[in-house]
Amino acid sequence: MKVAIVILNYNGKALLEQFLPSVLKYSQQATIYIADNASTDTSVAYIQEHYKAVHLIKNNQNGGYAKGYNDALKDLTQDIFVLLNSDVEVTKGWLTPILEAFQSAENIAAVQPKILDYKNKDYFEYAGAGGGYIDFLGYPYCRGRIFNTLEKDTGQFNDSTQIFWASGACLALKKEAFIKAGGFDEDLFAHQEEIDLCWRMQQQGGSIQYTANATVYHLGGGTLGAENPKKTFYNFRNSLLVMLKNNTQAAVWIILFVRMLLDALAAWQFLIAGKPSHFIAIFKAHLSFYSLAPRFFKKRHKHPKKIGYYQIKSIVWMYFIRKKTTFIALNQNKK
Repeated sequence: MKVAIVILNYNGKALLEQFLPSVLKYSQQATIYIADNASTDTSVAYIQEHYKAVHLIKNNQNGGYAKGYNDALKDLTQDIFVLLNSDVEVTKGWLTPILEAFQSAENIAAVQPKILDYKNKDYFEYAGAGGGYIDFLGYPYCRGRIFNTLEKDTGQFNDSTQIFWASGACLALKKEAFIKAGGFDEDLFAHQEEIDLCWRMQQQGGSIQYTANATVYHLGGGTLGAENPKKTFYNFRNSLLVMLKNNTQAAVWIILFVRMLLDALAAWQFLIAGKPSHFIAIFKAHLSFYSLAPRFFKKRHKHPKKIGYYQIKSIVWMYFIRKKTTFIALNQNKK
C-alpha cells in the first residue's frame, strides 16, 4: 500500500522545527506532505529552505481542520492517508502496525495508534488515548481518558480492538472509505469532525480500529489550548451537530434537549470557577447550533445503517456521581 503522511500547518513553524524531524526519521515508507492553511508566519519558507524532500501543499485559506484536509487530500493518489498533527512525535516502526491493521480485514476504514502524552510519556494523552467512544448522549471519552482524568499507561490497553472513533491527532484513513463517506464535514470547521467521519464510515460498513503496536506522543493544544474559549465553543457546538446528523434514533431531539440541559450546568460551573469566557462560549455554541440545525437535519441519512453507537448510557453519571474514573472501572458496571 502506498502511504501519504499529511501534516496540517497553520502558523506552526516552532512545532515543525520540533516534531517534523521524528516524522522524517521514522517514516521512510511514506510520502510526507505539509498542507499549509494560508499561514502568515514563516513556516512555509522554513519548509522550503530546510526540507526539500517534503511536499508542500498550499491551501488558499484557513479552513480549519475539516476543509484544510479536504483540500489537501483531494489530489493525492496514495492508498492510505495518515493525518498527523504538527505537534506529534512518532516512534521507530510506528507505521508498520498501522498498515498491518488495514491488511488484517478488508472493511477497516480507519486506524489509530496508542497516543501518549508528550509532556508526561507514562500517561495517555487527552486527544484519543487508547481509542474513542461516545455515550448515549454523545459525550466523547477514551480508553485511558475520561473527561480530564488521564490514566497511566500500564499496558492495560496493549491490544488491537475495534473502537467507535479514532483521534484526528493521528488518524490513518483508507482513501476509498474517506471518499465514500464524503470527507470531513466542513461546516464543523474544527473539533469532533473525526467523530462525525468515523460514525459515517461505520454506517457505510467500515470498521474503526485501534492498535497498541504503534505509539506516538502528542503535545496537545498546538492550535487551540484547553483554556481557549474557542475550543470550548467548537467542542460543545459540534458535539450537538454530530448527534443531530448521525443519531438514527427517533428520540434524537429529546436526547439533544437533555444534552443542552447538561451543557447549561457545565456553563454555570465555568462561571462559578471564574471562567466567564467559557460560560459565554457555551451560550454562543448553543446559538450557533440553533442556526445550523436545519442544515444538519437535512444531512441525516434517509436510510442509514443502524449501528450500536454507545456502550455507556451516561458517562456524566458514571464519572461524576458514581466516581468511575477509569475505563476499566467504567465497564465493570454499565448501568
